[in-house]
Amino acid sequence: MTPLIETKGLTKAFGLMPVLRKLEFAVERGEFVALLGHNGSGKSTLMRMLCGLSKPTAGTIRVGGWELPKEADAVRAQIGVVSHKTLLYDTLTARENLRFFASLYNTTVNDVKINAALTRVGLGKRGDDLVRGFSRGMQQRLSIARALLHEPDVLIFDEPYTGLDQDGSAALDELLKDAHQAGHTILMATHDLDRAAVLATRAVILSRGVIGVDMPLDGVTGAALAEAYRRVTGVAAGG
Repeated sequence: MTPLIETKGLTKAFGLMPVLRKLEFAVERGEFVALLGHNGSGKSTLMRMLCGLSKPTAGTIRVGGWELPKEADAVRAQIGVVSHKTLLYDTLTARENLRFFASLYNTTVNDVKINAALTRVGLGKRGDDLVRGFSRGMQQRLSIARALLHEPDVLIFDEPYTGLDQDGSAALDELLKDAHQAGHTILMATHDLDRAAVLATRAVILSRGVIGVDMPLDGVTGAALAEAYRRVTGVAAGG
């Protein structure tokens, strides 16, 4: 079976500085992959290229059989993106934000679908409230509703826990579990190895632009994952 996400010989360089070096990477449908690595390891660059926001220097990227960057519109229709920046309009209501982003995806939505999306992330009673009054955690929930609105195959989370308090992080844990159980393929970049060990089915650790470890996480503790991270990167987790 063809992987849902696949890179071959993927290389990215900024000037003379290589960031990704002939990366061979694949994600099967239904997986939850935690993408790990210290700052500068190449994981943010990889995430940007998978979202169609940056072009490779060499090599190929395919998502759902479509190639980036030349078929970027088709790829974007298959992915939902959540990052540490919510990218919401705080002068609009939650409902208006969802309507606006649906229009960008050429997705037809009605109030029933929007209400269902808001309820799914625990904001069913806040649809007509301005986003400027939302807590950081509520904004992150709304950004997840936005990412799910066009029912994408792939969800990409780039450091989604940044800025969340304990309650917000716990709520995000549940939303990620629900999304995975609903059949979404998830790729999440994070520095939180304990959460990665609990939530993900597989961990990929990048170091100096290549994959240092690619391991299943069934039965793996956060401490064991942290030790693998230290061996590969030479730094403690979170560095």
